[in-house]
Amino acid sequence: MDIRITPALLKGKINVPPSKSISHRALIAAALAKGESRLYGLLDCVDTVATIEALTALGAEIEKKDGYTIVKGIEKPSAFADINCHESGSTLRFLMPVAAALGVNSVFRGEANLPNRPITPYFTEFKKHNVKFITDKMPYEMNGKLSGGVYEIAGNISSQFITGFLFALSLLKEDSVIKLTSSLESKPYVDLTTDVMRSFGITIEEYEQEYRIKGGQKFTPCEYHVEADMSQAAFFLVGKAIGGDIETLGLNPDSRQGDKEIINIVRSFSKTGTAFEVDATQIPDLVPIMTVLACFAKGMSHIYGCERLRIKESDRLATITEELNKLGADIKIIDDSLYINGVNQLHGGECFAHTDHRIAMSLAIASQRCTEPIIIKGAECVSKSYPTFFDDFKMLGGIADVI
Repeated sequence: MDIRITPALLKGKINVPPSKSISHRALIAAALAKGESRLYGLLDCVDTVATIEALTALGAEIEKKDGYTIVKGIEKPSAFADINCHESGSTLRFLMPVAAALGVNSVFRGEANLPNRPITPYFTEFKKHNVKFITDKMPYEMNGKLSGGVYEIAGNISSQFITGFLFALSLLKEDSVIKLTSSLESKPYVDLTTDVMRSFGITIEEYEQEYRIKGGQKFTPCEYHVEADMSQAAFFLVGKAIGGDIETLGLNPDSRQGDKEIINIVRSFSKTGTAFEVDATQIPDLVPIMTVLACFAKGMSHIYGCERLRIKESDRLATITEELNKLGADIKIIDDSLYINGVNQLHGGECFAHTDHRIAMSLAIASQRCTEPIIIKGAECVSKSYPTFFDDFKMLGGIADVI
C-alpha cells in the first residue's frame, strides 16, 4: 500500500493505543498461568496476533470478547508446535525458551527481516541446558526440555533474550541465575517484564549484573489492564512539538516504559527549539521519531548509542537517514551515531517504509513540515504495531490517500 500525504498540521485529541510491549508480556504470563485470566485493553496488531497464535500452538486457549480477552492457561503443553512468528522479534525471542522450558519440541518460522535477527544467546545457552538445535538457520527446529542453573548472557544484543529466559526459567523446578556478561541495554523493557510477571504471582530477584529466579513458582491467573503505549505516543508528542496541536490522552505518568523519556525530550525541545543530544541505549525505538524532531531543531543534534538499531525490522540508522534526506533533511551517520543539522522545512517526494512500521509513521509525522506532498511506499507495514495509525492520522486532520 502506497500513501500520498498532502502536508497539513495535525490537530485534535488522540487516544494512544495500548502498549505492544506489555500486551506481549501479559499474553505470555496469562498463558503460563493454569486457569483463566482476563486481559483488558490488549493491543490488536500483527505482532500480538503472532504471539496469540504461538501460545495457542503451545497449548493455551485464547478468545477475544467485547472489550477484553480471555486466556486459559496451558494445562498440558503440546507435544510439538510449529510456530510462525511472522515478523515479530518479541514472539520469537520470548517464546523459544518458553517452548523449551515446557518441553515442547518446536519449529520457529519467520518472515521479512526476522530470519536475519540474531538469536546467539539461545545457541550458546540452550546446548548447556539440555536443548538441542536441529537447524542453525530459520526455520529453527529444537528438541529437549530446558534445565535450570546458571545462564550467562550478554546484555547488549537485545533485552528480549533476558525476558525470554525470565519467563522460561520461572517454569522450572530448579533455581536459576541469569548472569549478565555486559551492561544491560534497554533495561526498562526487562523492568516491564518483571512488573507483568509480578502481577501474575512470579517474583524475580534483581542484583547487580544478575537476575535470580526461584524454582517451583507458579503463574497465577488474574485480571490485567494494559496501559497506553509510550512508543506510539511519541509520534503524536513529536507531531505537536513540530507544529501540530495534538493532545495525547490516556498516558500513565508513573509508567515503567522506558520510552516515557520522550515526554522529557519533547518538553525540553518545546522550550528552546534548539538542538539536543540523546543517548539512545535504553530507548532505541524512539530513534526514528527523535530524528524527525531533530530535523527541525536549531543547530546540530546528536543521537548516539544506536548500534542495535541496525538489527531491527530494518537498519533503522540507514533507513531513517536515507528517507528523511530524500525529503531535504541534513543527516549524517558516523559510526553508530546520527548527526542531524536542523532545517526549517522539508520538501516533498517519494520515500520508502522499508517494511518498518516506525519508519513509516515517522515519515508521516514529518510530512507536517513538508512544502509539497510525500508518497510513502509500503505504508501497510504500520499494521505490525498500529493498524489504525493512518485512520487516527486522518482523524487529526492529516490528508492521506491510498494510491
